[in-house]
Order: sequence, then C-alpha cells, then structure tokens
Amino acid sequence: MTLTDLPEARASEAPDELCITDDSGTYTNSAFARRVRQAAAALAASGIRRGDVVAVKLPNRIELIIAVFAAWRLGAVVTPINPALGEAETTFQITDSGAAIVIMDPDAEPDAHWATQVVPVGSLAGEREPAVVPVSPEDIALLIYTSGTTGSPKGVMLTHANLDAMTSSFIEWFALGPHDHSLLVLPLFHANGIVLGTLSPLRAGGRVTIVGRFSRDRFFSDVEKHRPTFFSAVPAIYAMLSALPDEVQPDTSSLRFAVCGAAPMPADLIRRCEERFGFTIVEGYGLSETTTASTINPLDGVRKPGFVGLPLPGQRVQIVGLDGRPVRAGERGEVVIAGPVVMAGYLNRPDATAEAIVDGWLHTGDIGRFDDDGYLQIVDRVKDMIIRGGENVYPKEIENAIYLNEDVLETAVVGRHDDVMGEVPVAYVTLRAPGAVTPDQLMDLCATHLAGFKRPVAVHVVEEIPKNAVGKIDKRRLRTLADST
Repeated sequence: MTLTDLPEARASEAPDELCITDDSGTYTNSAFARRVRQAAAALAASGIRRGDVVAVKLPNRIELIIAVFAAWRLGAVVTPINPALGEAETTFQITDSGAAIVIMDPDAEPDAHWATQVVPVGSLAGEREPAVVPVSPEDIALLIYTSGTTGSPKGVMLTHANLDAMTSSFIEWFALGPHDHSLLVLPLFHANGIVLGTLSPLRAGGRVTIVGRFSRDRFFSDVEKHRPTFFSAVPAIYAMLSALPDEVQPDTSSLRFAVCGAAPMPADLIRRCEERFGFTIVEGYGLSETTTASTINPLDGVRKPGFVGLPLPGQRVQIVGLDGRPVRAGERGEVVIAGPVVMAGYLNRPDATAEAIVDGWLHTGDIGRFDDDGYLQIVDRVKDMIIRGGENVYPKEIENAIYLNEDVLETAVVGRHDDVMGEVPVAYVTLRAPGAVTPDQLMDLCATHLAGFKRPVAVHVVEEIPKNAVGKIDKRRLRTLADST
C-alpha cells in the first residue's frame, strides 16, 4: 500500500478518534483529514503537481505532518529541512532537491537567492479540495538529506514502497495497534521521527503527540500528562534523563517500551534507565538509506545490551569481508543490507548510488559482527562520521569551513567522547605561519558557515598533524589525543 490515503482511511473508519496532538491542540481523525485536504488545495493552487518537490522547513508541529500528507495527496515529494540550518545549507538543499515551494514559519526570513515560492505555513488552507493523485509504489515520497564524507549533503530517495515496508515492519516487530500512542521528541527532518514516531503508529490505528524540542525537565511531565505507550530517543536524551535529581520519580506505567537509535548506547546507561524509570529500552540500528532501521532488540525474548538486535522482518543483513563475501559469526566486517527498505538511491548522484548499492546490497560503511545467536554489534565505522546527540556530523564539512581561512595549512576533525552527547567534534589545525590566526577566530568562522550542532567544541593549533606510513592523516591517533585532553 501507499500512505497517501491514510488520513481519509482513518477518518472513514473512526472519525471521532484522536489522531495527533501538539502544544497548540488536538485533531480527531476527521479534523486531521480535513486539514490535509485544505492544505493540498492550497498547494495545488500554488501549482504543485505530481512529482514536484515540496520543501518543509518547520520545527516539530502538527502542520509539518499535515504538509507531508497534503503533498503526498498531490503525488508530490517532500523534503524536510532542519530548521537549525543556516542560509547556505538551506539554499543547497532547496536547490539540489529542485524544490518548487518552501513551507516556513511566517516569522522566518526567506533567502533572496531561493528561486522558488515561499509559503507561510498559516496560509495552507485552500478551498477547492483536490482528489488524491494516484502514485505507484516506486514513486519517491521523501528526500531525506544526509551529509557525506565529502562534506556535500546527499538526498536519500525513499519511495512509497520503502515507507510501506518500513512501517509494516515496525508494526509487526512492536505489535503496534490502535491502543498505541507515540510521544514524539525526535526531529521530523529525520527518518526516525517521521517513520517510527509518526507514520507507524498512525498506520496501526494509534495516535501521536508531538512535544516539540526535547526538554529534560519537561519530558516526564509530558509522559504523565499524555500517557504514551512508546517513544524513540537517542543516547544523549537517555543520559540527560538519567541525570535528573533523585527525587524525580515519574509515573511511567503507560509506557510499553522505548527505542534507542542513532548511536551506540552504553549498556550501563540502559541498565540505569530501566531500573530507575521502569520501562524497557530496546536498541536498534539503521540509516536514512534503509528508511530508519534494520535491526532491533526484541521486546519479547533476549535483549542484549551493547548489541543492536536482530534483523527486522523482510530485511537481510550480512557482515562481509574485503572480498565482499560473508564472514563467519564473530568475525568483523562491513555491514551490508538488502530488502524492500533500501533507498532508491541518492538524488542526482548516480556514482554515489552505484558505490553504495552493489547487486542490491547497501554498503553501510559501518563495521560490525554477529554473535552466535545472530545479534548484531556495531564495533567501528569505516566513515569518520561523528554522532553528536543523535545528529550526524561529518568532519569533512567542518574541515571545509576551516579551510576557508587561507592561513590554515592543514586541518583534521575527529570525535571526542562526551558523557551526554556521545561524541563532540574537535578540530586540529596547523598554520602556514605561527600565530597567523587564533583558535577563537577559527571558531567564529565555523559559527558563520555551520549549523550549531556541526560546530567544533574546540580548535587546537598544533605543530604537526599525525600521519600514518603512507602519509594519510592518522585519525585514530587524533581520537586518542582528543579523548586524553
């Protein structure tokens, strides 16, 4: 199936049941479907047609989900934009995706260089409601942008078939049904927030509550108020919750489970959270390129802290050596994934697509191993990606920004361990002349060109950046240095 008609199907089956809530209010199924039709009418009046790309740059709120379903009703593609991105990064995504329209907060200032329409989110209320435009499973539904090791973001093309397969898999794995209620704290410009946090419970007949930006001090008040049955978060969120004062003893009896993804979560942190707060945490592993997740620890059965679980229904996960052949249990190799959740490819990047997907297998760039029971453990990364509180940060993007200063001879960025965020980026720099530029000036340069979550927490000017035997920068040694300072 495709999810384009989900709002109407829910309205037909249970018009008065609750559908979606945020700080501004609650929509029943019938009210939500009506708002989707009205938004689709406004988009159609703006010229949006099948195959067009609709960019949505909004914080987490009901209108973002309405815009997604409205675009799909017209057969259009949605690319959500991180509202924290700066002008240059936003312009790149709008231009690269070929967005025909950008939906924004009315208070946000559009860039004069955007060669596209800009629509304030409040104006998405047309009158001539269009019919649902038929789409095929192979049509692109979402463009999720993820940075690459070259520093140039790539648009991950997710089809309606990908979304169908992933939501079906989540519903089966977690036994989601009409009784389930997702508390959405992760951002909706990520696949996790859209697919697991929103589409899966809605497809299962359940409901969603959006709480906006995560707040440690507010989180459990929201749990007690809204009574969700599950939520998904990143290790940094669990670390912040575990640091709450001892007197905070929330009522979490409504929660069936919680999911942790985006980065490895220390086994001790899982134990402390479960023992203190009384709900089950299951770790999972996946990528935007696999529509969210490929392995998760089971709810019923053996859960192994430090492992990211078993392959989800319909997916094949293997560990392969340098020759591309599967290795034995316990041996390390690259994680490769096949199945109906694997992306259609990278937008406008046939070479990158061909490199990533070989004979139907997605090469993740992650190093892992299976134990004798078939549980996956991620042990390293081929790529140098830094995961900062669940946000993917690529050193090359930071390095490119630092290189804009001509006094910089060489730079390398690595991740440093952080108890709350998991990792934070640290930059090492050599200069063309001693004292030519200060670390503070380079930090200011990064602040000008990078979103806040991408900026390094420190810039160290050094005499020499370590190299390996063939002259390449030795990032392993740099990571050791970063963790020791």
